[in-house]
Amino acid sequence: MESKEPQLYQSSLPKRQVVAAMVGTMLSMFLGSIFMMITATAMPRIITDLGGFSQYTWVFTSYIIAETIALPLTGKLSDMYGRKWFFVAGMTIFILGSFLCGISQSMTELIIYRAFQGIGFGVISALGFIVIADIFPPEERGKYGGLMAGVFGLSTIIGPTLGGYLTDALSWRWVFFAPIPIGLIIIIIFIFLFPQLKAGESRHRVDYGGVVAMTLFIGPLILALTWGGVNYAWSSLTIIGLLAFSVIMLIAFLFIESRAEEPVIPLMLFKNRVVAVCSIVAFCMGAAFFPVVTFIPLFFQGVLGATATASGGFLTPMMLSAAIGSFISGQLLSRAGGHYRLQGAVGFLISAVGFFLLTRMTPETSYATAVVNIILIGLGNGLIMPVHTIAVQNTVPYSIMGTATSMITLLRPLGGVFGLAIVGSILNNTFASSFIGKLSPAVKEVVSPEQLAAIVDNPQALVNPEAQAQLQSLFDGMGSQGTVLYEQLLFTLRNALNSALIQVFIVFLVVTILGLLANFFLKGIPPHRSKQGKPAPEVKD
Repeated sequence: MESKEPQLYQSSLPKRQVVAAMVGTMLSMFLGSIFMMITATAMPRIITDLGGFSQYTWVFTSYIIAETIALPLTGKLSDMYGRKWFFVAGMTIFILGSFLCGISQSMTELIIYRAFQGIGFGVISALGFIVIADIFPPEERGKYGGLMAGVFGLSTIIGPTLGGYLTDALSWRWVFFAPIPIGLIIIIIFIFLFPQLKAGESRHRVDYGGVVAMTLFIGPLILALTWGGVNYAWSSLTIIGLLAFSVIMLIAFLFIESRAEEPVIPLMLFKNRVVAVCSIVAFCMGAAFFPVVTFIPLFFQGVLGATATASGGFLTPMMLSAAIGSFISGQLLSRAGGHYRLQGAVGFLISAVGFFLLTRMTPETSYATAVVNIILIGLGNGLIMPVHTIAVQNTVPYSIMGTATSMITLLRPLGGVFGLAIVGSILNNTFASSFIGKLSPAVKEVVSPEQLAAIVDNPQALVNPEAQAQLQSLFDGMGSQGTVLYEQLLFTLRNALNSALIQVFIVFLVVTILGLLANFFLKGIPPHRSKQGKPAPEVKD
């Protein structure tokens, strides 16, 4: 039976509103994603100022946990009530969180404020790719989806260099203060120019039980993965209790969703093979690519000895290749008929080669070699980025487009949370054991156990000249022998960090291979789904 619902075409919106929707959305995605990059570049200096090397990954983990919780709820509620005012609220929360991060006086405060900021970005990122499906028909979504992913790549090109410059020239606090005026401009665009888009006027019920159960499932699980082996033993009552509680909440979530009138994440979606496979692929992609961006600056600064500004500059080619890959991938989806499985496989293969080459790096690796390796990772992930979102959008009904899109969008940062939690534990444990195990007895005689423990907790001597001078002062008065011992300490410190990061890169390689294998199960889908049955969104000025 032919649907009586009107079709959804670009022409269903005035050109002014189409332009406003795209400009506002692209600017918000640009601002949100740039923060991931500039924060990653500034983090070595932040931990020098605020301390807490063991909390390094938490600055990112708290952000992503909050983002993942906000994503599915935003997708569902925007299907019910429209996109416009969620965009306004999300950007307001985001810039307020940015200001609070900039005035943080401790790592604990920074972590809390980053979580608040993550809620705002979760709202923004949930809506970013949904708007593409709102205003463009299926055959054009790949082109504009690739453009949106390219904007993400562009922000990550500018972000590292900008973050490094602000950190070196002013203060890491300006990393959070500088983009606030842009956020205020975006809010004005949303309020006065952005159209109100939603599927209709049906009455809806919010699945509060599902939201609570999902939150209580994700939060304890990530806490367990982050604390396990670092703050607590894996066999400790704390970790076992968190994991057990998370499993109980997962069961409760599945039970609630199976009976909810309008579930946050309809379980029926996973009966669709395309949705199920794309969900696995998105999770694997997030688990490898999202965390690696936070560790690349640490490698350049801590292992190769680059400055914060230089390490940000070295990230630029990686992000440029990601932006180019996203643009090419989107164009191919629209112009070559949508070969989702093939494009995904090519992207994963290129990324896998890049990660393999990362595992071969040492403190003697040249900057040029390291940059080539990360360019491959960026290009591969850029090719993957739009593929599976567009595949899902061209498979599900428009009435749940926001929900399905936000679910795929959610799984990338959720994968990133898992990746950060797992490799964060590996990084800390491997670094500590390698450093203490390889340190010469002569150095141990000069440096007290308490001082060694402080170095392990916060190896700022690798990234901060002042910390290097303070460490070198321990060997003053020993003449040439002191200089030799100091160089031995730095050598051991740098190699220990390199060994730990290599283990991290091996994990990312394995996850990338798993994503490649899952991608092969993506069945063929028609390149352009029928234009019939797409309800046009209600448009309100």
